[in-house]
Amino acid sequence: MNLILRLLINAFAVLILSHFLSGISVDGYLGAIIVAVVLAILNVLVKPLLILFTLPATILTLGLFLFVINALIVLLADKLVDGFGVENFWWALLFSILLSILQSFLQALFKEEKN
Repeated sequence: MNLILRLLINAFAVLILSHFLSGISVDGYLGAIIVAVVLAILNVLVKPLLILFTLPATILTLGLFLFVINALIVLLADKLVDGFGVENFWWALLFSILLSILQSFLQALFKEEKN
């Protein structure tokens, strides 16, 4: 049940950001849920490999290269999901940063409500 709630929170965050960022587009609620699922799968399967392969760059930049990896994951999700669109790398970077912040805020909000 916790996984479903987290996916719905992430889908809601994707939907909110798509309304505020002109370079990001999502086709409705179902599209946002699909994007949240695809991002979750990519973060589990692809992101660790990218981190491993780019470890020297990540260490050299003191971890800032992880932002680039997150943007690449968003661009990969753009290619995999038909109802999701990202204009360019910079929109993906901004989207990934804001998505992380919004997800943290929403998960903390729902966690406090639960207690």
